[in-house]
Amino acid sequence: MGLKYTPENITHLDEDEIFVFGSNLAGNHGGGAARTALERFGAIRGQGVGLQGQSYAIPTMQGGVETIKPYVDEFIALAREWDQTTFYVTRIGCGIAGFKDEEIAPLFAEALPLYNVRLPKSFVDILTKSKHSLTSEEATGV
Repeated sequence: MGLKYTPENITHLDEDEIFVFGSNLAGNHGGGAARTALERFGAIRGQGVGLQGQSYAIPTMQGGVETIKPYVDEFIALAREWDQTTFYVTRIGCGIAGFKDEEIAPLFAEALPLYNVRLPKSFVDILTKSKHSLTSEEATGV
């Protein structure tokens, strides 16, 4: 079974699909994927967290990676419950917020096995590489 990734450029969603984007707590949605969510997928100006229309906001501009994790955990819990909905996670935090993929991808490790969550290929590559590295180290006893 091949992994499916979030497309680079999403312009349309079916009814049972959600666009997951990085936001700020104020819900300004002024640029990047947040602006796309506002213009195309029902994001609400002034709402910086959670489900809104066919989009889901994860705040990324309020501090370090540790401040993003609780919001990612909330998203993963929702994705587990809403298993008939497909969630397309964008490279949250890796644009305007200035984080690197290597910093954000590990936050989504628990989402990797979920069949209804699509992650950016860069996140999946990081997560599967670290998984293989760990397995290799365990196998060699290092």
